[in-house]
Amino acid sequence: MSNADCTYRLPAPVGVAMVTPFHPDGSVDYDAAASLAKHLVDQGIDHLVLSGTTGESPTTHLDEKEQLIKSVRQAVGKDLYITAGAGSNDTEHSVRMARSAQAAGADGILLVTPYYSRPSQEGLYQHFAKVASETDLPVMLYDIPGRTGVAISDELMKRLAEIDNIVAVKDATGKVEVGARRIDETGLAFYSGDDGLNYSWLTQGAVGVISVVGHVAAPSYRKMVQLVENGDYQEALQLSLELEPLVKALMGGGQGAVMAKHALALQKVIPSDTLRLPLAPASEEDIAQLRAALESFGLL
Repeated sequence: MSNADCTYRLPAPVGVAMVTPFHPDGSVDYDAAASLAKHLVDQGIDHLVLSGTTGESPTTHLDEKEQLIKSVRQAVGKDLYITAGAGSNDTEHSVRMARSAQAAGADGILLVTPYYSRPSQEGLYQHFAKVASETDLPVMLYDIPGRTGVAISDELMKRLAEIDNIVAVKDATGKVEVGARRIDETGLAFYSGDDGLNYSWLTQGAVGVISVVGHVAAPSYRKMVQLVENGDYQEALQLSLELEPLVKALMGGGQGAVMAKHALALQKVIPSDTLRLPLAPASEEDIAQLRAALESFGLL
């Protein structure tokens, strides 16, 4: 059977992959994280992904990830859905992160395909199955072969859908037509992981979005989700077209974490746009273009 009728709570539809604010010295700014989370909720977000790629998960540590969940949970309350990244190319490390996230109060786990080592499809299956078996939380798979070097095949997606607590997929493959078929075949809940394709995903069966641009455009993405739910496709398409310059400004260079932090600092939503290496600040030219885009949308 698939888990289309599972009893696990699914992530809410309007999500943001939240940046992890740092102090200028590079330490995690938990107060700024709590404040940012409350700001995003006030803007219409009902699902936060913590310690994903945009949250600089490769360079934050287990104790920091755990405290981040606790700080955000205290700030936003028990009802907001929090998904915690637990992805690694070391299965036992992923298990430790999943257990820690559950203990800290996360509602779900995000598992990216193991990167760099490029395991076989059987290796992927055993990795995901092992981590899922070590937590009581629902699991969202993250398929982003452009970053990890390995994709989840059709057959593997079907196998993984048989695991009770694997309930969702964040898809950043760019293949909306494949995703639409997989939704039908597996019963898994799909979420757009690509802001440029949010409209396309929503009209092809995705139940929500996990956005980076939503850091500054949360009301627009909430409206887009609602328009598609209501069948107002033409208005939703027009909104998507209007958002294209903003999406390009934040995501055009492929470094969403960098540009999102710069945008939030320009808006004075977070006090510092500090990053951890190997991520480096954007060029002055890119920041000027970002500022212009934000100003054109009335966001500065």
